[in-house]
Amino acid sequence: MATGLLLTVCAPVEGLEYDVPKTKREREHEKLFGDSSIFGSSGLSIFGGKEAGVEASPIPVNAFLWRATLDTLSFMPLASADPFGGVIITDWFAPPESVNERFKLTVYILSRSLRSDGLKVAVFRQTRDDAGNWIDDEVSSGTARQLEDGILTRARELLVAGLAE
Repeated sequence: MATGLLLTVCAPVEGLEYDVPKTKREREHEKLFGDSSIFGSSGLSIFGGKEAGVEASPIPVNAFLWRATLDTLSFMPLASADPFGGVIITDWFAPPESVNERFKLTVYILSRSLRSDGLKVAVFRQTRDDAGNWIDDEVSSGTARQLEDGILTRARELLVAGLAE
């Protein structure tokens, strides 16, 4: 009974306009993305809205980067792919020519824009010791950057192919 009374008292009054001040972050987000916010002026809009130069997509990360990442890493088994968080995690992969080492990747898609800083790749490497145990090992410098470059190249190819259609 008390809950029902409380909800009735807190309900908005029809005809009255409520002016809730926006935070600095909300104002900055609105400047950058307009109404593409999940709580934009048009209400709850999960898949609607556009960022300047980016088509509306059912996933909130750049679709070209997402697809290019999946294409580039298609030789590795996927452990997890979260399009809403923009994270792709592979399972351990041992190259056929090197059975005593294995690799695992985590790719973060950080932007809806197709930009080089919208992508981060973390590479993990393990080697097998004499007892057969896997031990974390160093990754060659530049490996993550080479993967990022490959993904970005593929994303540009997908973009060009999409514009040609």
